[in-house]
Amino acid sequence: MNVTITKPDATLYNGGAKLVQLPGTGGKFEILENHAPIISSLTKGTLRLVDTDGAEQVFDIRGGVVKSQNNDLIILVQ
Repeated sequence: MNVTITKPDATLYNGGAKLVQLPGTGGKFEILENHAPIISSLTKGTLRLVDTDGAEQVFDIRGGVVKSQNNDLIILVQ
């Protein structure tokens, strides 16, 4: 799936991923390929991404919003 992680002043990540783990306001959750469409708010915590090569990247965020549809994931963070 294609993932874009954006802050107001910069793009943190733009590329493929196998798995994205997010700190949702209702608890942590994961998005995998072919996930059902979702829009969710995010809280302060750690965003974990596993890219298509299996490498893990970790981002500390202060909150944000995620939208996923048709294997296109857009994450807006603070």
